[in-house]
Amino acid sequence: MTPVEAIVYGLIQGATEYIPVSSTAHLLIAPWLFGWAPPSPAFDVLVQLGTLGAVILYLRRDIVDIVRSSLRGLIVRRPLVDEHATRGWMIVVATIPAVVCGLWFDDAIDASMGDARSVFLQLVVNGLILIGAELLGRRQRQGDSGRPLTWPLAVAIGFGQALAILPAISRSGATIATALMFGVNRVEAARFSFLLSIPVLMGAGVLKGAGLLRDTSLLAREGQGLLIAFVVAAVVGFAVIVWLQGFLRRRSLYGFALWCVVVGLLGLALRVEPVAQAGRPSDPAADNQKASEKQ
Repeated sequence: MTPVEAIVYGLIQGATEYIPVSSTAHLLIAPWLFGWAPPSPAFDVLVQLGTLGAVILYLRRDIVDIVRSSLRGLIVRRPLVDEHATRGWMIVVATIPAVVCGLWFDDAIDASMGDARSVFLQLVVNGLILIGAELLGRRQRQGDSGRPLTWPLAVAIGFGQALAILPAISRSGATIATALMFGVNRVEAARFSFLLSIPVLMGAGVLKGAGLLRDTSLLAREGQGLLIAFVVAAVVGFAVIVWLQGFLRRRSLYGFALWCVVVGLLGLALRVEPVAQAGRPSDPAADNQKASEKQ
């Protein structure tokens, strides 16, 4: 991978991880668009750690408050001791559906990335979900403040995140859309979505990172590109998070929805074939892990 390719992949990851347009879909389309060899699956996941670092930096005060209150609640045997602790346990509960679905359907998800028609159809569906969320949410929201985040809403948002195990369904889009459908205002929906991304991205990064340590050939082959893409994704991701919070105070999700629908329909009409599984270089760490599971 050349430095230019790494920069572009980092830009795509940073720009699309937290806006609701599916970073995975755009990373699948990019190799076809530029005529490049695609990065390995491990590269995709590890570069996400750059955007993970960005969201941790942006929400560092929220995270400190949540961790501190959650630990204090456990010590005094009152887990829901205050609003920060309650928010922390909501995140834990909302993360469970995505973890279960991700582990259960891992092979099927990998296979679906090689199906161009499926990827573009999912992108269209992602756009329609955003449109539906805006239409339904408009009726549900109570003024600018919207509805407060409750336990049933947190569980519903968790199942929305589970839907995003499909490669072209945006994780941030699914979680924000679910919150909007139940009347949460856009800024609060986005903030909870950002917090909810932390355990998921961290878990995926740890799993792939462990595979990378077991097989250093990937690091030797893509280490430089990984470092460049990681830094670019972190910087761009932070800027996008700051921008998106301001944007959602004034604007709706319709622009993102239109983008997804147009790109998806164009891909279907042009019969674009994203360079995915069939043309990807093998990921030795992932292959070794799956082989060991079958033994």
